Amino acid sequence: MCVTFLGTFYESLKEDGVKFSSDDIEKALVKSCRDAKGKDNRFCYYIGATSDAATKMINEVTKPLSYHAPVEKICEKLKKKDAQICELKYDKQLDLSTVDLKKLKVKDLRKILEEWGETCKGCAEKSDFIRKITELMPKYAPMAAKARTDL
Repeated sequence: MCVTFLGTFYESLKEDGVKFSSDDIEKALVKSCRDAKGKDNRFCYYIGATSDAATKMINEVTKPLSYHAPVEKICEKLKKKDAQICELKYDKQLDLSTVDLKKLKVKDLRKILEEWGETCKGCAEKSDFIRKITELMPKYAPMAAKARTDL
């Protein structure tokens, strides 16, 4: 997860034409962490890039990135500082075009809505969550909504 997040971040720095100084990278990292959700946000918390973080290991990321060190090496160094970082794993992505929503647990249905940044106020039963997801699917997963035949 560390390698994926930092790899994506590094590519976004190159695309945005950010000057590769530690200060500029730190500002960009804090900015991207502000928008991060789920496991990405947890990673940002561990390295100290969120406002509520207890530790400040952000320099362990920004300094090596400023001289274009490989993200794999940066993650290895982070592992030595804090092993929790390497324990973070992305959740398995559901294929919404083929998955049977009725067979998922409510916890998983909630997670789908959470990933979309939505809540289900007044949802008491599984069918309520399924109804909400199928309602919002064209907005958040249009390809999956087209592929589904049970809508």
